[in-house]
This record gives sequence, structure tokens and C-alpha cells, in this order.
Amino acid sequence: MAGEPFDRRDGYIWYDGAFVPWAEANLHVLSHGLHYASAVFEGERAYGGEIFKLEEHTQRLHESARLLGFDIPYSADEINAACIELLDKQGFTDAYVRPVAWRGSEMMGVSAQQNTIHLAIAIWEWPSYFDPAERLKGLRLDIADYRRPDPATAPAKSKAAGLYMICTLSKHAAEAKGYADALMLDWRGRVAECTGANIFFVKDGKVMTPTPDCFLDGITRRTAIELLERRGVEVITRTIMPDEMGDFEQCFITGTAAEVTPVSEIGPYRFAVGDLVRTLMDDYMAEVQPKVRAEAAAG
Repeated sequence: MAGEPFDRRDGYIWYDGAFVPWAEANLHVLSHGLHYASAVFEGERAYGGEIFKLEEHTQRLHESARLLGFDIPYSADEINAACIELLDKQGFTDAYVRPVAWRGSEMMGVSAQQNTIHLAIAIWEWPSYFDPAERLKGLRLDIADYRRPDPATAPAKSKAAGLYMICTLSKHAAEAKGYADALMLDWRGRVAECTGANIFFVKDGKVMTPTPDCFLDGITRRTAIELLERRGVEVITRTIMPDEMGDFEQCFITGTAAEVTPVSEIGPYRFAVGDLVRTLMDDYMAEVQPKVRAEAAAG
């Protein structure tokens, strides 16, 4: 299944209010979202039959669409219900969930106010985003040439398809050199994020993470901060310059796909995979498991 093309898989996709056979969930080649990147999406994970922080993801999907100038014609409750029903219909308990909304094909040009807004949801089984053995040793990251844009030049707070073009380019370039991913700086030359994950550093028992003023304040990022603070770890959100990385002891990234993953190398900088990161990995996996979370709340 892992190597099977995504247009040839089995099951159903929720498409504009109906469950459509997977292979029939198609759109026209002149859809505005394809040509002009007027599309937004979410990445979510289901653990033990429950989609983690589904409501927060759906709220962000609506907000991303608003920032791109369109309204999704389904309420948050309708989208949440569709995700839950589709997960059951697909027969998965642990899976990846991908809602995506885009402008259709009524108008073809930069201006497209009259285009229909479509929404689809796909769910598939997806194991660890990174090679499991490599993940436990800590990822090796390159430093990307492309930078996260100034918010005055792009809707940086939206999870918009177009904002990921330079992420794909940067990840491909890193993988071609034998790295797992790339660290991206922002337009000012400050440490920002990886191509699809937020980044954290550890020094003297404290955790530092860049201020998310030109990239997403990830839902997994906020979860990791909450888990660290539960254990009494101080988390500092601040500007981080690249040359500071030589002073940090540990490093890790967070994201729906990446979960919590340690980093051993960023360009010339090296990091240990230490106890703080290992503990956070365990805490995160316990947090996303609905039975474990329910037991902890009851206790």
C-alpha cells in the first residue's frame, strides 16, 4: 500500500457532501486551485479511532480559507462529522486525514470571485513520516536556500497550498544531498521552521522555539509546549539566529506528520538525542492515544 499511487487506492473520499469511490474523486484540469494555488488544506492524524484535535484543525481550515478570500460552504460541525464518518467507513483506527478546499473551474484567470468552492476529505493509512530507524537516531537536516516569506507578501498564517511550493523544492534539494529534511530561515535570516514542521532547541534544561510570526503556530507545536510545561520545563518563544545553534544541546521538530522527532544535525551543527526529547516523544504518544488520555483525565 505504501508505494501505491494515491489515485489508485481503494475506499471512499468525501467530496462536496457525498462519499465518492476513491478513483472517481476527480476535478477538472482547469480548476482555479490547480493553476493559481487558491487552495487550503489540513493534515490530521487518527489514533485508536479518534482524530486528534479535530476541532482545532477544522477551525484552522476555515480560517485559512478566509485568509485566501473564500468561505468553505460547510460548517465546522459538518466537516467534523464527515471526517469521523469517513474514518469509520474506511475501516481505519490509525490513519492520516487530509481535508482540502479549493476554487473550482467556473472562471479561469487571476480573478475568480464566482468560482464554486469545493471541499474533499481523504483518509489513508500512513506510518511514520520519517524512516523509523533514522528518526530514533535523530534526523539530519540541511539548511534551505529558500526562506519563509514576509507576511506582507503572502498570507503566512494560512495553511495554503501555494506556501508549500518552496517547501517541496527545499525538501527535494535536501534529500538529494542525503538529508532527511531542511531547516528554513525567514526573510530576515532568522531560524523559522522545517519544510513541514516546527522546530525547538534545548539548552540548560530550557526549551527555545522561534516566534511564529511568518509561519504556522502548529497545533502539534502547541501540544508539545503544553506537555513540556506540565513537566515543569520552561519554554521560551523568541527570535533565534542561525549562529545560536552551535550553543544548543538538543533539537527536535513537531508536526502532525512528524509528531515529535529528534534532530541530530543541522548543517554544521550537531545535537544529542537526550532524555528531554525522548520523554517528550513518550508524552506525546500517550497524549494522542484516546484511551491513555481518558485514563489520565480520570486519574
